[in-house]
Amino acid sequence: MQNKKKLCKSSKDDKIFGVCGGIAEYLGISSFWIRLIWCIVSLIKFEIGLAAYIICAIAMPDE
Repeated sequence: MQNKKKLCKSSKDDKIFGVCGGIAEYLGISSFWIRLIWCIVSLIKFEIGLAAYIICAIAMPDE
């Protein structure tokens, strides 16, 4: 039986809404790297980073 991964917000590794922690768990990497990438994108283009985070926080289901 296959273990299907599901993209959802993390309840264990959450700082604000658990979006970065959930993406990191889905990809199997440290949440530090996801948060770092998100910060860099937000510093370069704040509107895109903020809008993407809000959309993910609303659209991603809870764990």
